[in-house]
Amino acid sequence: MLDLDTLRSMVAAGSIDTVIAAFPDLYGRLLGKRLDASYFLDDPAAGTHACDYLFTVDMDMEPVEGYGFANWARGYGDVHLVPDLSTLRVCTWLDRTAMVLCDAVGDDHAPVEVAPRTILARQLERAADAGYHVRAASELEYFLYRDDYLEAGRSGYRDLTPAGWYVEDYHLLQAARTEDVNGAIRRHLAASGIPVESTKGEAARGQHEINIRYTEVGPMADRHVVLKHACKEIADQHGASVTFMAKPETDQPGSSSHLHVSLWRNEVNVLNSDDTFRHFLGGWMAHAAELMVCLAPTVNAYKRYQAQSWAPTAIAWSPDNRTTGFRIVGEGPGKRIECRLPGADVNPYLAYAAAIAGGLDGFEHGTEPPPMFEGDAYTATGLPPVPRTLAEATDRFDQSSFARTVFGDEVVDHYVHFFRTEVAAYESAVTDWERTRYFERI
Repeated sequence: MLDLDTLRSMVAAGSIDTVIAAFPDLYGRLLGKRLDASYFLDDPAAGTHACDYLFTVDMDMEPVEGYGFANWARGYGDVHLVPDLSTLRVCTWLDRTAMVLCDAVGDDHAPVEVAPRTILARQLERAADAGYHVRAASELEYFLYRDDYLEAGRSGYRDLTPAGWYVEDYHLLQAARTEDVNGAIRRHLAASGIPVESTKGEAARGQHEINIRYTEVGPMADRHVVLKHACKEIADQHGASVTFMAKPETDQPGSSSHLHVSLWRNEVNVLNSDDTFRHFLGGWMAHAAELMVCLAPTVNAYKRYQAQSWAPTAIAWSPDNRTTGFRIVGEGPGKRIECRLPGADVNPYLAYAAAIAGGLDGFEHGTEPPPMFEGDAYTATGLPPVPRTLAEATDRFDQSSFARTVFGDEVVDHYVHFFRTEVAAYESAVTDWERTRYFERI
């Protein structure tokens, strides 16, 4: 991480000449500008501007009709990107470049309520008002391919070459063959202010997992999006590609982003209190289905929820049981709730905001979790299922009085439109599966 004095010294020495001003969009992608470093240092707090349509575009960067926040009738003006100087870091994987994450504010100097960073900040304010702070860690999985992004795109993302040719879960020999990329990822992240615990092979061909150290939940969400961005750029530099799709391969397990969350008052992990633990877990579980879009935001995300796939199919909890959606791990200061519902495509700001909102509601209402589950949740009956599609999850979110209370109508309506636009794009698309199944034989 950098402070301004260190950045000034590096700019003077010529080791930094560019500062990326970045912000997460609705998908959790980092967008922004590259600023001349000397220009940035003239007034570091000034930031820059970006078109407000960036909070209304689809994956192809097309502006989508129907949003109240920004539209053609309002002329698509600007938002102000205000640097959060606590996020200033060197990007060692890029030449002479630093990065700072920004908050989006409007003409009235108020935060843009639909911006993902604002949504999480609002829930962190609620936690602080209740006397708590939240710590978390994102555990991300990804597939690594030996095709670069240009080659992958030209092939229609078909018949790619996975970096491994057999399942390499914890396998050191196979994982050694990917150290050119994964080793570079670890070293660059660690040198860029994102402390790394480990990388390892995962449960599919060419699949890997990276674990970074836990911290306060706001900085963790920032680390999460910078990590994903860095992984893609580092892979690209090595003539490879990584994907954080939740389910990139039909015949392989999907990629998760397990969220590890603990709750603290001062420096005491209060999840060691039975009442606190039960009520936080109870509230989080009680609202998981209606907030599922915050955990699984794409059409593809719901294809990951298959039996015996390591992804949960039911909303249940148990100590150290990988078939349930909520797994309790650790002890003492390390006790935490691991939510196994999100895939690697998750927007961490929305997911952590949903966790905090649900958990705090559990405190307020003394919500008890269901009985602890024992056994194989894949074969159990009577457990509440995970929503099966993005369309179903979006309807639940739209109809959720709880979501509208904790996030506000403006946020809920904006994201309902966002998710329904994604569903409509999928439903109108002709897929490879359809061509293979029907082209000749129907």
